[in-house]
Amino acid sequence: MLLALAQWLAQDVRFFSVFNYITLRTVLAAMTALGISFMVGPAMIRKLTAYKIGQSVRSDGPQTHLVKAGTPTMGGALILTSIAITTLLWGDLHNHYVWTVLFTTLGFGVIGWVDDYRKVVHRNPKGLSAKAKMGWQSIIALVVGVYLWQTATLPAQTELIVPFMKFFVFPLGGVAFVALVYFVVVGTSNAVNLTDGLDGLAIMPTVMVSGALAIFAYVAGNAVFAKYLGIPYIPGAGELAVFCGGLVGAGLAFLWFNAYPAEVFMGDVGALALGASLGIVAVIVRQELVLFIMGGVFVVETLSVVIQVASFKLTGKRVFRMAPLHHHYELKGWKETQVVVRFWIITMLLVLLGLATLKLR
Repeated sequence: MLLALAQWLAQDVRFFSVFNYITLRTVLAAMTALGISFMVGPAMIRKLTAYKIGQSVRSDGPQTHLVKAGTPTMGGALILTSIAITTLLWGDLHNHYVWTVLFTTLGFGVIGWVDDYRKVVHRNPKGLSAKAKMGWQSIIALVVGVYLWQTATLPAQTELIVPFMKFFVFPLGGVAFVALVYFVVVGTSNAVNLTDGLDGLAIMPTVMVSGALAIFAYVAGNAVFAKYLGIPYIPGAGELAVFCGGLVGAGLAFLWFNAYPAEVFMGDVGALALGASLGIVAVIVRQELVLFIMGGVFVVETLSVVIQVASFKLTGKRVFRMAPLHHHYELKGWKETQVVVRFWIITMLLVLLGLATLKLR
């Protein structure tokens, strides 16, 4: 909206043409989302508290978590609202990638909202059934995958590239491409959701990965930079940097309220949506495997659950004291803040490794 206004004003006042720069709008998006979240956050927390929309805590988990019972949840709605408003304000609304990412993010957010609402308002501990949740996630991911395949105009938009390997490019057919979109989007969504178990644990890695994806989006959408760095040129992908900037700003503001001891939790409405947003942005800029590297904490957390379940069903024994992995370390004696900060440090290193793939090919 503001971009269109600036472009109209630029016809008479040259100064406004500066808003055509994606880099500036990305910074402004981050600041806008940060401001919206800071202004709305305290009131939202008070409302959630007044309506007794509180978090339930696993009785078999670490005993230190029992004090968290009743802490307001569904705070992810604040993040999504800030991101959506910011993207609509500063993004190019003629860019179909912007709408694709917004549709995916908000669609998964709705699924998470229904799940949270049933748990905390209807007092249904199961929330949305696993079958229904996965079913709706699959529908959204498949629709988006088919859409991206149908609207692709260049081979680069559907090729799989391998990090650190300049000439390892694998063309994908329609079925393979849609399947890749499905597994990346749904997998990342649920991986972030599994990681969201400690104060600040999921949101900061999400912010760091999103910031890195903003760089990938900007480079992929710039023909000169893409050619120089040897990555696929995706026309229009640069606008996703604005979306990622909004996510960074909203995420940092949420961390202000979610840092230990948390005043609010994001809930499934936030975790599922943010994970899906990372996945779909990575797909569009053709960096699915780099996302796998940068989101290594999410990957390991998910694998710990898979290994734990498989081991218990096959042998009757547990590999970890508790899954996901962050609970295992808590039960080993690590303090919650130690687990969180150490996982942040690991993510930072992995994000730097992912960014290194831009040049090391």
